[in-house]
Amino acid sequence: MDEEERPESSMPENVVLIGKKPPMNYVLAVVTQFNNGARSVKIRARGNAISRAVDVAEISRNRFITDIKVGNIAINSEELANEDGTKSKVSSIEITLAK
Repeated sequence: MDEEERPESSMPENVVLIGKKPPMNYVLAVVTQFNNGARSVKIRARGNAISRAVDVAEISRNRFITDIKVGNIAINSEELANEDGTKSKVSSIEITLAK
């Protein structure tokens, strides 16, 4: 799909959402963002993926782009609805890396 055909997303381009994939997949996404001219990249994760987000930030910073700094770290709790209708709180983190 070309750039013009892609539907407009509510997620900004410089955000990497961390999931269950290996950390190096997300490191590649962070490095690609910086190589494409981004001045900052936000790494977001929830729950069990928080430690993976920290790994991604540290690997990106120490092994690949050594001139980026950790700009801001924001922690939060989000309330999610479960399948049975109950609600539970899940921790989240957003790490900003900036040149």
